Amino acid sequence: MAKAKRKTKKTTELDSTYFLKMLLYLIIGSFWLRISNHAQTSQIPLPIGLFVGVLFARQEHFQIDRKLEYAILLLAMFIGFWLPIGLSITR
Repeated sequence: MAKAKRKTKKTTELDSTYFLKMLLYLIIGSFWLRISNHAQTSQIPLPIGLFVGVLFARQEHFQIDRKLEYAILLLAMFIGFWLPIGLSITR
């Protein structure tokens, strides 16, 4: 028997969609939740944006460039640590 060749349909992303998605990961990854005690100068920073971004990246329809998405999330996380981006909770 001859094997029938199956044609797989590849879906491609537009460049503008890809750029918008990378910009979204950059913005989301930079969010931090900072919990601080007003009496003391201690602060507990939590990278909330990284966790949300990883969840988005894992559920992505086009999973071709997941490594690049993770790299952008990590870069945004380090940038967001020094910038005042995110929520600050003071008790």
